[in-house]
Amino acid sequence: MSTRIEKQIMVNVPVSVAYNQWTQFEEFPHFMSGVKKVEQLTDDRLQWVAEIGGVKREWEAKIVAQEPDRRVAWAATEGATNAGAVTFEDVGGGQTSIRLELEYEPEGMIEKIGDRLNVVEKEAEGDLKRFKEFIEDEGYATGAWRGSVAGDTLGSPTVTDAAASRGDSGKAGISGKAAAAGVGVAAAAAAGVAAAAGNKKSTDTEATTVDVPVVPVEDTTPPDVTPVVGGAPVDVAPETASERPLGEPFDQTNGLTDTTGDSDGLAASDTRSAVERDEDDRTADGYMPPGSRPGAP
Repeated sequence: MSTRIEKQIMVNVPVSVAYNQWTQFEEFPHFMSGVKKVEQLTDDRLQWVAEIGGVKREWEAKIVAQEPDRRVAWAATEGATNAGAVTFEDVGGGQTSIRLELEYEPEGMIEKIGDRLNVVEKEAEGDLKRFKEFIEDEGYATGAWRGSVAGDTLGSPTVTDAAASRGDSGKAGISGKAAAAGVGVAAAAAAGVAAAAGNKKSTDTEATTVDVPVVPVEDTTPPDVTPVVGGAPVDVAPETASERPLGEPFDQTNGLTDTTGDSDGLAASDTRSAVERDEDDRTADGYMPPGSRPGAP
């Protein structure tokens, strides 16, 4: 079973420029992403090497009709079975309408999958757009072949005209990328089947409710020890020495018993007890014990 593709594009160059550039077949890899190599064997015979969708194919094509500024038609004679034509129409104003007609027969699993995904059609559309960019950027053709090839085919050739290439699989090959793609397609299909089966099983199975015991969590927050007066909490800040009125009793022993009584209100009492200060006085130079001072009783 064959697949037919028809694409059309408008380029902003005169028809002779567009046609002349198209006759430079060996430069096709510059704008045709799938074409790896084109070798012109004679005026009417071309050798092609292409890789589209990961599938590498080779074929030899014969130009069955060629008319300058009008049409180029071809059909494969061996290798990948394909045929088609490119027509050029001068629409005026320095513009040219280019129409591509292509018919081919996909072979093998990878090509048939690619055919269903319209891989070749997308490649053909992209190639025409890249040709438009290529020729418009240049503004002139890089070469030309203005010869003619007379043929019996008036319209676009079909795969029937390429019947000689049918069954010729000797030059067909699958690249490593295509093999990986094939594995990926198989894996995706398997995953889809598994997902569908899983969904069906889930809908056919009655839901089961499982009771999970609730374990209480112990509150480890420390209790609030803020004093409350009249129902409202009261902030209690530690008292400092500078905030205490002068002369107010103060335990300068930090909780220990003061053997000599309360503080005398002096500044030194904030850091040393009366006993400590009395000892300092006894060891100081010029100290006179009680009763030895002049005027002492």
